[in-house]
Amino acid sequence: MGPINKSREDKETGRVEAFSDGIFAIAITLLVLNLKVPAFESLAGQSLESFLFAQWPVFLAYLLSFATILIMWVNHHHLFSMIRRIDNTFLFINGGLLLVVSFAPYPTSLLAEHIQHDYAVLAMAFYAGMSLLAAIFYNLLWNYASRGNRLLASNVDKNMVEAVNKQYRFGPHIYVVAFMFSFINVWISLLICLLLAIFWAFIGIFGKPEGKARADYQPSQKAV
Repeated sequence: MGPINKSREDKETGRVEAFSDGIFAIAITLLVLNLKVPAFESLAGQSLESFLFAQWPVFLAYLLSFATILIMWVNHHHLFSMIRRIDNTFLFINGGLLLVVSFAPYPTSLLAEHIQHDYAVLAMAFYAGMSLLAAIFYNLLWNYASRGNRLLASNVDKNMVEAVNKQYRFGPHIYVVAFMFSFINVWISLLICLLLAIFWAFIGIFGKPEGKARADYQPSQKAV
């Protein structure tokens, strides 16, 4: 690939990454709006310590949402270190993923608010369903880009592609299990989702795909 074409590819994928990063940044910033500082009058004789302790579902929702979106962003960036070209289909799939990302704070807050109450089952099913949808879009994004090396850098090794395939393949199936368990035991369903989140975090942050790229492969140096 000539330098002109490569420069064009870097520019195109750079725009997609920049737009995606903006959506991730907005979604993760909006989370803090759910954290309200209690006015003195609203305490109504209640101590500040007890009021804050009673707000633990709100803090749980914030931490869970922040971690979820952060992990999605890290893995999104990881994929783009191998993706160098784009087309319209890819843009729409990426847009679908960003739709889930921007929506993620809502089911997470819903779960934190109702996990101790009568609507915990529905809230957990909603959260597990959102996680399943995100996993499906990640698979669609990667499978479309990697099939026949359609949108990948020409020097990405096939062993690396297959390694990512293996990492992503089982995600939707496990989230289906989590969704089903939400109607049986909310806490087991939540545990499954949390364990999967930890797995994706380790894969995205610490884990490199098994298999090696050829010696001339260099990850994208585009700024995040």
